[in-house]
Amino acid sequence: MYRAITFIILLVTWLTFSGLFDPFHITLGVIACTLVTWWSSDLLFEDRSIGLADRVRQAGRIPGYLLWLFGQIVVANLHVLRIALSPDIAANIQPQIVRFRSGLRTDFEKFVLAQSITLTPGTVTLRIEGDVFTVHAISQDAADGLAGTMTERVRRVFCID
Repeated sequence: MYRAITFIILLVTWLTFSGLFDPFHITLGVIACTLVTWWSSDLLFEDRSIGLADRVRQAGRIPGYLLWLFGQIVVANLHVLRIALSPDIAANIQPQIVRFRSGLRTDFEKFVLAQSITLTPGTVTLRIEGDVFTVHAISQDAADGLAGTMTERVRRVFCID
């Protein structure tokens, strides 16, 4: 059941993004989605005790999170641009390694947080061990909010009410 749902989600995404509906591309999409489903379906539906209604609620929270994340990406881009264009660039760059406990439970939640951090300019997720994240940040401003705001937003997307 979960593999079928994963396959359908991937195939719909493939068809939407490719925009090509000829037999060759559809067959290629089916093959690619079958392989990815076989390799990674446990990642998307790791916790199989969650019911369909809760999954739909989680999916409904994702667009709000993505809008917030897009805003954070814009703000971070402006921050990195300000650093790059400053006359004394060396004074504005304060590279640091930040470690924090996320408290996230599933691998998929951790994956979403890690990708969100890496998508935000000025930060890169280096390692995840258990629920401890190791992140490189270009400055103190880039490091602020990693352990708090972003983590809490990801947690709210996946929490079960």
